[in-house]
Amino acid sequence: MIRYLARRVATAVGVLWAAYTVTFVVLYLLPGDPITTMAGGGLDGEPLTPEAIEALKVRYGLDQPLVVQYGHRLGEALSGDLGTSIQNGQDVRTAILEALPPTLQIAVGGLLVAVVLGGGLALAATSTSLRWLRQLLMALPSLAVSLPVFWVGLMLVQIFAFGLHWLPSVGASGFSALVLPSTTLGLPMGALIAQVLAKSLTTVLEEPYVQTARAKGVGRAAIHLRHALQNAAIPALTVLGYVAGNLLAGTVVVETVFTRPGLGRLTVQAVGVQDIPLVQGIVLFAALVFVGVNLVVDLIYPVLDPRIAKGVPATS
Repeated sequence: MIRYLARRVATAVGVLWAAYTVTFVVLYLLPGDPITTMAGGGLDGEPLTPEAIEALKVRYGLDQPLVVQYGHRLGEALSGDLGTSIQNGQDVRTAILEALPPTLQIAVGGLLVAVVLGGGLALAATSTSLRWLRQLLMALPSLAVSLPVFWVGLMLVQIFAFGLHWLPSVGASGFSALVLPSTTLGLPMGALIAQVLAKSLTTVLEEPYVQTARAKGVGRAAIHLRHALQNAAIPALTVLGYVAGNLLAGTVVVETVFTRPGLGRLTVQAVGVQDIPLVQGIVLFAALVFVGVNLVVDLIYPVLDPRIAKGVPATS
């Protein structure tokens, strides 16, 4: 178990380093730099003088060689210092923490929608005895996965906000303002969970021990929940870890569609002005969430099947 945990932690550290390095390289390969971008209008609306531009480059270390900048910023990141936003001079950690609560609200809501809808649809599709209904339910996830997130959001706004006037279309005040963004974020992810879980359940339900349970007169619901679901949950749990880790990426589109504050809109603003420290801080935070969630998922695997930690392949 210790070796299993050590491998997973080492992988997580490698992912964090790769995310930080790739972001650094990509941002510096873009034409121009944030100081030049600000030079057009200045920090206070006036164009910056060449002297002011050079002073800002020295202040933010942009006058140093690229390798020196990378080593300096990486060392600061390892000590917990993510730097200062070039756009507004705010501490990057403070900016992220201030933008996090609204994003966390719709991320948790989207995850809840994904788990409830995806799990419920998979259980319903594999438990019904009606063939036409099973085929219909199994086809729904493929349709939902193919729909663009922004289109889903716009359709929900058109129907429930503009058409029925049940829910607000914009804003971040109150529970009602969370319903449409969370549903928009959760629908495609729930469809992915439903696809994987339904396929896994279909396979597990053909196993000999399930057939034996049926022969003993065990009910359909008990077979699903007590016998099949635990073994079928491992592939779905993998997808759930991927889904949860990518929730922050989905908020970029959702917060734009619903005009909500949060990390998504902060990311768009930071990329627009090439605010390197802020973009790197956000990417590093998102990567930390991703590897953290997947590390938790990796630790749950041995609970569902102890053979995983021992490196023994799961067989029927």
